Amino acid sequence: MKFTKMHGAGNDYIYFNCFEEKIEDPKALSIRLSDRHFSVGGDGIVLIMPSDVADFRMRMFNTDGSEGRMCGNASRCIGKYVYEKGLTDKTVVTLETLAGIKTLKLDVKDGVVESVCVDMGKAEFESSKIPVISDKSEVINEPLEIGGKEYHVTCVSMGNPHCVTFVDEVKNLELMKIGVLFENNEIFPERVNTEFIRVIDQKTLEMRVWERGSGETLACGTGACASVAAAVRNGICKAGDEITVKLFGGDLFITCSEDFSIQMRGGAEFAFEGYID
Repeated sequence: MKFTKMHGAGNDYIYFNCFEEKIEDPKALSIRLSDRHFSVGGDGIVLIMPSDVADFRMRMFNTDGSEGRMCGNASRCIGKYVYEKGLTDKTVVTLETLAGIKTLKLDVKDGVVESVCVDMGKAEFESSKIPVISDKSEVINEPLEIGGKEYHVTCVSMGNPHCVTFVDEVKNLELMKIGVLFENNEIFPERVNTEFIRVIDQKTLEMRVWERGSGETLACGTGACASVAAAVRNGICKAGDEITVKLFGGDLFITCSEDFSIQMRGGAEFAFEGYID
C-alpha cells in the first residue's frame, strides 16, 4: 500500500488514498504505523475516501486506534492532497467528517496550495453535547481539581470534546503527568482533549495540547478553535478578530464570530511518501 506522510503545524498523520487503496482494519493499522520507533511514525492515520454527500470523506484514527470525529489539521492536509494530486480542480472543497460536512477554501498559487481555510462550524458549550458531566448547563471558567491542583476550565465541543484551561505559562508544564489525568477524568465520559493556554495579548495565544488517544501533539486544529472560542466566551479575545494561536509546530489563525462560528486558516505540508506491506 502506498502512503503519504503530511503535517499541519507539526500535527502529522499517515494518509491513504482510499480511491486506490483498500484498508481492511484501520484501527490496527493506525496502532502499528504510528509507532515512531519501529514504524512510519505519526499522530495516527487518515483515510481519504469517496463520499455520497460531499466531494470527499475523511476518517481519522489516533495512535491508540480510536477513531476521531474531526481533525482540523488533517482537513487542511486533505485539501492540499486532493488538489495537488489531481483528485479535484476545485478550490472550494467539501469534506464529510463524523462531525459533519466541512468546507475547505484553498489558497492556490502556481498550482501549489499555500494555505487552507476551514469552516469549522459552531463551537458548542452545552454540557450534554460535549459531553461533560456537570450540574450546570455549561462549564465556563469552573474549578476542576486535577492531580491535587485546582484549574479553571471551560468545556467546548468542536465536533469532539475539549477542556480549555488558561495558565500562567505552558513551557514547563508536566504534561505527561497531568494530560492523562484530564483525559480520563470521570466528568468526561468520552475522554477529552485538553488545551493549556497562556494569553500573550488580546490577539495572540500560546497553546500546548494533550489529545485523547494520542497524548501531546505539536498542534491540534480543533483544539486551537476551541481555545479561541473559550477565550472569546471568557472575554479574553474579541469576536471577529483573527487570533494567532502559537503551537510548538507553528501558528494557526482562528476567527470566532459573535455566534461562535469558527474559521481556521493555516498551512499543510507534504513530508514524504512510501510503501508498506
